[in-house]
Amino acid sequence: MITIENLTKVFLAEEVETTALNRIRFTATSGEFVAIMGPSGCGKSTLLNIIGLLDNATSGQYLFDGLEVAQLRETDRTRLRKGRIGFVFQSFNLIDELTVAENIGLPLLYLQTGAAERKKRVTEVMERLGIAHRGAHFPQQLSGGQQQRVAIARAVVAGPKLILADEPTGNLDSAHGQEVMDLLAKLNAEGTTVVMVTHSPADAQRAHRIVRLFDGGIVDSAGPA
Repeated sequence: MITIENLTKVFLAEEVETTALNRIRFTATSGEFVAIMGPSGCGKSTLLNIIGLLDNATSGQYLFDGLEVAQLRETDRTRLRKGRIGFVFQSFNLIDELTVAENIGLPLLYLQTGAAERKKRVTEVMERLGIAHRGAHFPQQLSGGQQQRVAIARAVVAGPKLILADEPTGNLDSAHGQEVMDLLAKLNAEGTTVVMVTHSPADAQRAHRIVRLFDGGIVDSAGPA
């Protein structure tokens, strides 16, 4: 699904050049669960943003489902992301003014899915993730663990092939964090590819493979201990 070769990302700020990623080689096959680990500032989130087509590489090759996407224009990246990639963030990124059901349905709204089909799919995913009884609530009425369940439901409602999770348990206590990891593992077992950035060794152990970054380069890629 994902094949990255010799990928480099350089940031320029006031004539200062910072290499965030240096000739990265990374792959993820369909149905795999990959954890990306490393110290703060090593390039983990930059790599995830490029994989998720939120940013472009400076140089190198990136094939997504066989399509070269490393240098796509923003409009083309947006079109490719829709319905194919779901995102789960540490901060949940829910809209406070929308109900749980409305938050979950946003990706379908962007895909111009009809109202009846949108309602059906939102209801199905809420039931699947155990939050159907919260559909009319607002995010601030939920616990952190429940909010992350809503964020995961929003990420999967359009049936994406790939879920990208950036520190998905970072704002949760251990019990709620375990619930979120159980959900990600369940979705992966059902066939969804998951690439997750994490600082948590325990969370990383749930993955099939752990990729370790340091100073913008991959230093190790192996199965969990």
